[in-house]
Order: sequence, then structure tokens, then C-alpha cells
Amino acid sequence: MNLLPDLFITFARVGVCTFGGGYAMLPVLQREVVSKKEWITDEELADCYAIGQCTPGVIAVNAATYVGYKKKGGLGGILATLGVVFPSVLIIGLIAAFLQQFAYLPWAAHAFAGIRACVCALIFTSVLRLLKTAVIDIPAAALYCAALLASARFGLSPVLVAVTGGAVGLAVSRIRGWRT
Repeated sequence: MNLLPDLFITFARVGVCTFGGGYAMLPVLQREVVSKKEWITDEELADCYAIGQCTPGVIAVNAATYVGYKKKGGLGGILATLGVVFPSVLIIGLIAAFLQQFAYLPWAAHAFAGIRACVCALIFTSVLRLLKTAVIDIPAAALYCAALLASARFGLSPVLVAVTGGAVGLAVSRIRGWRT
């Protein structure tokens, strides 16, 4: 298959098969672009997530743009991005058109509660996968614990946490003498 349509179709599949936003898409992105297509590595995907925390926009859109651009330049980035957002735009448009007609029904509220619970499981799975590639040594484990505490306990901005993590990572590599 030609790579340009494949980028759109692959990311449209990611967009249509995931619910709950960018973090819920992480396991699907990993399966599609790392395991199946081998367009990027697990480490590159983890870097996409990290960069996505420091840039505006939805993490899945940022990842789609990065992968598409890496594989086929600007046009690849545009098609991958359109692919990942197209299903959401279509589905949200349909839901918005009909939501007022059934949102008050108890079964709809129960369905949404069930979806939210499953999304939590998807996010947790993504966190476990990211831990395996991101927390690779003692300094990384200490930084992970500090970032978790800063985010969960003190509610610090994700951008501030990510930028601080980058600065600490640079400092640690300088102390180690840039070995890697």
C-alpha cells in the first residue's frame, strides 16, 4: 500500500478505536505505529509523549503529526493528523446531534460511567508501558517519583513538570559526562 493513504488509514483507525482522549490512545498508538507498522520505536513514541506534554494540542494529534512527518514529510504529517482527528469530528458531530434526545436516560448515564472506568484501565496500561522505557536507572526513577509527587500532590503544571524533567535530565547527563 502507498504510504500516504496508509498513514491516513492507520491514524484514522487509531482515532476511531479509542475513547477517552490522548492518554487512552497510547496503547493503540503503540500497537499500530510501533508493533505493527514499525514506523517508530518505543523510545521515539515515549519521546513523542514527552514532547506532547510541552506543546499545545492533543497528544495523539502531536504523535500523528510527528510520525507522519518522519515518514513522508509535511504531507505525511498533514494526512496522519487528519486521519487521527477525522473519526472524532465525525463521531462528536453525530453525538451532538442526538445527545439531547437521550442524555437524560439512566442507561446512557450508566454507559458513560462504564466507558470512563475502562478509559482509566487504558491509561493505566499506557503508564506501565511508558515506565518500562522511561524509568531506566536510579536517577530516572527518582525523577519519576518527584514528578509524580509534584503533579499529584501539588498540582503543578504538566508543562512545568516536563520542562523541569528535561533540565534535570540534561544536568544528570552533564554530571555523567555525556556518556550516551
